[in-house]
Amino acid sequence: MPELPDITVYLERLRTHIQGHTLRRIVLLNPFLLRTASPPIASAEGRKVVGLRRIGKRIVLALEGELFLVLHLMIAGRLRWLAERAKPPGRISLALLEFDSGTLVVTEAGSKRRASLHLVAGEDTLAAMDPGGLDALRASLAEFTRRLQAENHTAKRALTDPHLFSGIGNAYSDEILHRARLSPLALTGQMKADEIEQLYGATREVLAEWTERLDAQAGPGFPAKVTAFHDEMAVHGRHGKPCPVCAAPVQRIVYAENETNYCARCQTGGRILADRALSRLLKKTFPRSLDE
Repeated sequence: MPELPDITVYLERLRTHIQGHTLRRIVLLNPFLLRTASPPIASAEGRKVVGLRRIGKRIVLALEGELFLVLHLMIAGRLRWLAERAKPPGRISLALLEFDSGTLVVTEAGSKRRASLHLVAGEDTLAAMDPGGLDALRASLAEFTRRLQAENHTAKRALTDPHLFSGIGNAYSDEILHRARLSPLALTGQMKADEIEQLYGATREVLAEWTERLDAQAGPGFPAKVTAFHDEMAVHGRHGKPCPVCAAPVQRIVYAENETNYCARCQTGGRILADRALSRLLKKTFPRSLDE
């Protein structure tokens, strides 16, 4: 799922391509993308884009007359900018937003249609869509600490909770915790002040570094490959590969459709964290440490 660094780069490209331009027409190629009926989607046509912003992992196009198009790309949704007279990609195209400057295409790979588009009227209605997560790049250490310890969760869960922190998902939470040298299962209510400061610094560093990196990789155009997996990442998506810091094999915890990746040597003192499925299957033979 596109997270804060990806969304930030998308917003920068959108500002270049559509800020101040008129949305001439919206073509819905898949009716399931649109999740609102009032105001009608046609009422957005003919209005200029007066602003762009991010709400969590959502992209907001502010139009004249306090109308807002709110796009959530979810896991497989992506944005493409079409050159003049270029055809949109086949089955994966969900919608065309035709501006006087060109056409923005919303795509989604796979068969599950999770991406969503809302059209809402008024700042109050838009504010109701905000889960309230804190923007770590703008927060002070004190604000970060209060939010982190508002509830006693694991560090992984706290970072990825949209009600606590804004725009951080599975991929960058792994990278943040590795940078902070903290276990993904560390309880936030039991963290010491120095550990919270480490996590605060790591969060800001990782998000800022990856935003710069993705921006540079995209060049002047829209990002061509938005993915949660990058070769330059330290642990996320690198199960079994060597940690770039200590060379120990990266470990994982699998749950539902996600997995947590971590380095046992850097983050858990050499201890292998129990995987719900694998540890139950292997029982006593499940390794408890890197030595095992």
